Amino acid sequence: MTSPAIHGGTRRRRRFASLLLCAPLAALLPLAAQAQDSYPDKPVRLVTNFPAGGPLDILGRALAIPLQAEFKQPFVLDNRPGAGGNIGADLTAKSPADGYTVLLTIDTTFTINPHVYKTMPFAAKDLKPLMIFSSSGLAFGVNPSVPAKTLPAFIADSKKEAASFSSAGNGSPGHIAAEIFADATGAKIMHVPYKGNAPAVTALLSGEVQAGILATPGLLPHIQAGKVRPLAVTGRQRSPLLPDVPTVGELGLKGMEFEVLYMAMVPAATPQPIVDKLQKALSAALATPELKSRLASLDMVALGETGKAAADRLEASKVRYGAIVKATGMKVD
Repeated sequence: MTSPAIHGGTRRRRRFASLLLCAPLAALLPLAAQAQDSYPDKPVRLVTNFPAGGPLDILGRALAIPLQAEFKQPFVLDNRPGAGGNIGADLTAKSPADGYTVLLTIDTTFTINPHVYKTMPFAAKDLKPLMIFSSSGLAFGVNPSVPAKTLPAFIADSKKEAASFSSAGNGSPGHIAAEIFADATGAKIMHVPYKGNAPAVTALLSGEVQAGILATPGLLPHIQAGKVRPLAVTGRQRSPLLPDVPTVGELGLKGMEFEVLYMAMVPAATPQPIVDKLQKALSAALATPELKSRLASLDMVALGETGKAAADRLEASKVRYGAIVKATGMKVD
């Protein structure tokens, strides 16, 4: 018969072993809390999933200045374009959820791409929105060599001979707008996708393509310089920076009202205290006179939406784009 003393010794050893196993975890918990309290204590990477020189890149550089001032750490842009934004989003989704990798993106990666790409490299649940900073419309512009001075004249000409259109990529709002435009008017178009707004604008400027439906912030300086002729804007109201340019609605084109949402996202498992810090800093940045002025100069509307408001806006856009993609039969090759 085993003595009670031996049983007691065994129980004590098991309790002691259990305490030893728990000790490392208990020690890590305060360290994790300290890491969140001291965040950030090293540079933060801002991944942009569209090319340098485009509206997202411009906005990212403007945002980095107040963030660096607030946190006393560098906020460094890392351009990772391609596949309609999927490459940069996938990189962020697979990064450590520690707040040191933040995705700056537009909504289309999450609202259009799931409808037009056969497979997505990441799941929507892998990322969560920090904030929708702002929105902008699109402008319908043509190279000055194009004879048409108005959209009705352009439609009449493109019914006779197909017009080449640049867009910021397959599945971009400009691509969708061009497909709707062709369906609604009978115009013949040749869609030429690029890897973002900046190269699509360059193609329009050079005459490589005749027309483009592109994010207004990227076209504005070229419109103002007379290098692009604007025929319409996709907002529900005229742009204050382009007051003489009609909206697509004014010209009788329904269903072509589009906006681009500019936003930040982080890996879904990012601790809430870090999310709160970033959201607070981003809200403060949007309130600065410098950033307000910069957004206005880019024809962007400040939003600053977080939480349910941001999620609801994204879901509504995703549902709308899904219906359009189904109706037009759009696919990415």
